[in-house]
Amino acid sequence: MMAVSSDNELERLRAARIAEMQSQIEAQAAAQVESQLEAEAVNREKAHVDMMMKQVLTPDARSRLANLSLVDESTAMKVKTHLADLSESNKITIPVTDEQLKNILRGLKNQRNTSIRRM
Repeated sequence: MMAVSSDNELERLRAARIAEMQSQIEAQAAAQVESQLEAEAVNREKAHVDMMMKQVLTPDARSRLANLSLVDESTAMKVKTHLADLSESNKITIPVTDEQLKNILRGLKNQRNTSIRRM
């Protein structure tokens, strides 16, 4: 009688552990799929912005922006999205020359993040 109940208990524990492992695997798979979808969306957005830059920038300006993206990807992406937004709203003359891009980059450099520190 004792062996039967311990076998039943062991079988119940195995079934519970298998169910737990299956739910963990399903959760990991769902997280991986979600991560892939987010990465694809980011890649599509980057491709769209890069396509816009081919229309908005002169070859020299594109070269300068490509060099900037090698050094500082986040700043380059900010500039690209800003130029794309300006282009879509027709607030910028196309094509943007290298000299105009330099002025935009100088303007970004001159902007400072102000913060208030309490002492």
